[in-house]
Amino acid sequence: MPIFAVQYTYSDATAAARDVHRPRHRTWLAGQLAAETLLSSGPYPDGSGALLLFRTTDAEALGQLLAADPFAQEELIAEVRAAEWQPVFGAFAD
Repeated sequence: MPIFAVQYTYSDATAAARDVHRPRHRTWLAGQLAAETLLSSGPYPDGSGALLLFRTTDAEALGQLLAADPFAQEELIAEVRAAEWQPVFGAFAD
């Protein structure tokens, strides 16, 4: 099953709202981790965004999954960039 690297970009204007909705966002992420859809995720230290690694059947399924993220539902993500990623070495390589 393909792995997708998803990059969220945040704006400073949504920082306070992200703080409010972060518990719901992290609960959603924990559910994706338990379902083995999320492989890893975390914010960039400078607060500019986050990197998330998902395993889904295809880009359409990834889009549906990302739409369920509370940050997306609250329109707290300035930009989403997703690309299929094929790891050759390391923890996520087949």
